[in-house]
Amino acid sequence: MPSSDTLSSTFAALADPTRRAILARLAQGETTVAELSKPFSVSAPAITKHLKVLQRAGLVSQGRQAQWRPCKLEAAPLREAAEWVTQYRQNWEEQLDRMESYLAQLQSR
Repeated sequence: MPSSDTLSSTFAALADPTRRAILARLAQGETTVAELSKPFSVSAPAITKHLKVLQRAGLVSQGRQAQWRPCKLEAAPLREAAEWVTQYRQNWEEQLDRMESYLAQLQSR
C-alpha cells in the first residue's frame, strides 16, 4: 500500500484539470514543454509550474536529449492511487450488494 504522502501528492497533482490534461497528452507519448503548452490558453511558464507539480508527485519525468527535453508520463503513482481507490470500491460494491439483497427480501414479503 502506498504511503499517504505519496497518495496526497498524487491526488493534489490530479486535482487540477490542466494537469490532468497534460497527463492525458503524455499518455500518448513523450513531448516537449512547447508542444504541451499549445492547446492551453496559459503561458509557457504556467505550464512549467504545472509540470513541476507533476514531477514532485512523480507523475512526470523530464529527460535530456541534446537540446530537446522530452516530458514523459510516469504511471506508477497513478497505479498506486488506482489500487487505493479499488480497495474502497470493493467495499462500496459489497455494501450495495447487501442492500440490494435486503431490498429484494423486503419486496418478496
